[in-house]
Amino acid sequence: MGIQCAARNVCWPFRVFVCLGMIVVGMPSAGAVDLLQSYLAALQQDASYASARANAEAGREALPQARAQLLPSVSISASNTKNDLVSATPNFLGKLSTSQTNYDSSQYTLSIRQPIFRKYQYAQYQQAKAQVEGAEANLEKDREDLGVRVAEAYFEALLAEDQRSLIQAQQTAYDGQLQSAKRTFQAGLGTRTDIDEAQAKYDMSVAQELEARQNTDYTRRQLQAIINQPVTSLVSLDATHLDLAPPVPAGLQDWVVLAEQSSPELRSLRAQTEAAAQEVEKARSGHFPTLDLVAQRERSESQTVTSVGTTYLSSQIGVQLSIPIYGGGYTSSMVRQARANQEKAERQLDAARRNLGVQVEKEFRNVTEGVSKVRALEQAKRSAEQALYSTQKGMQAGTRTQIDVLNAQQQKVNVMRDLAQARYSYIVGRIRLLALTGALGIDEMTTFNGWLSNGDGAANADAASRQ
Repeated sequence: MGIQCAARNVCWPFRVFVCLGMIVVGMPSAGAVDLLQSYLAALQQDASYASARANAEAGREALPQARAQLLPSVSISASNTKNDLVSATPNFLGKLSTSQTNYDSSQYTLSIRQPIFRKYQYAQYQQAKAQVEGAEANLEKDREDLGVRVAEAYFEALLAEDQRSLIQAQQTAYDGQLQSAKRTFQAGLGTRTDIDEAQAKYDMSVAQELEARQNTDYTRRQLQAIINQPVTSLVSLDATHLDLAPPVPAGLQDWVVLAEQSSPELRSLRAQTEAAAQEVEKARSGHFPTLDLVAQRERSESQTVTSVGTTYLSSQIGVQLSIPIYGGGYTSSMVRQARANQEKAERQLDAARRNLGVQVEKEFRNVTEGVSKVRALEQAKRSAEQALYSTQKGMQAGTRTQIDVLNAQQQKVNVMRDLAQARYSYIVGRIRLLALTGALGIDEMTTFNGWLSNGDGAANADAASRQ
């Protein structure tokens, strides 16, 4: 089995940290990477998921910002002014008499405003709650999608390695058949056709091996881009550990109901629908009055030339009411626009719910039918091996030709390749099904990781031939 995560009873982020530490300590010395290591590394290193975490952090700030609009606001203002007043006054002879006065004036004001009734701010607060819920749901969806992306990249890389190993083993067999055909022809018992057929098969396998090598490098590069660390080898699948079982619960409708209840995508869209409903309330608030409690304390000194040296200390407390009367139809237009956007959000939620049902049914069928497909291909593999053995014996007895043996070898390789692909598709199907219901996490990835081998993870011909 793979490395088990013991941090099941602690919070999710801390479990990631603990499990990541266990993975680093338990990482094979040969550098082979398994599925759980890839997933934990992706949680820390994947650029798209890091962007999603930052977006969630930004979204969470909507709630304290909206709450602040409902709390008291306190402000202090102060001023200190130097005044230079020159006055000119005519006397009884008509001449101007001038005087100059210099004095300092100051003013200090403390103001407190507490909203009592502001429908806009209250609706904004409720909307912020929905927006935070949507941000959390989006982050969870991105985490589920990351698990799927890691699994798809990992098993695609394993399949590429298996295909390359099969082609290499096939190439070795073709080379042996070619050398045997040449020896038989030199002994005067074979034909030139046997040599040409074996040579053609061998040459084709050389070209296929080059293509498979490129595909192996490309698929590893895909996984490396997600986990941001070199991928030199992967821990391969151990078919003896693979749990071929239908989904639990066994009913499709049960999975559809579970997905509708727990899907992060639907949770996000429900939150968006609620936010759109609160946007309607915010628009309607333009028709409602606002009521605030206002308190102010002011100290002023020498405010005018006639009050030089005089200090005033005043305190005020009261309520301030503002009633909208007419705004040119702006508020009504905003309400209509918000209701249209609310209907849009509701329709998007309905469409996503229907599409989710289709996706759940698809992955449910992939898992249930994948079990039968894998078992059928396992039987086909045994049959192909027996057919190759019988053909080789028939060739020795003179009842089969070199071409028959080559075809039997090709048939066996095709079956083994289809079997490997069916196994990986079955595993990925289970992972996708869990992701659609919001149930894919470290525990589940640990379970799937337990289906891998305990070796160094390097894919080779022997591992491929055991599949």
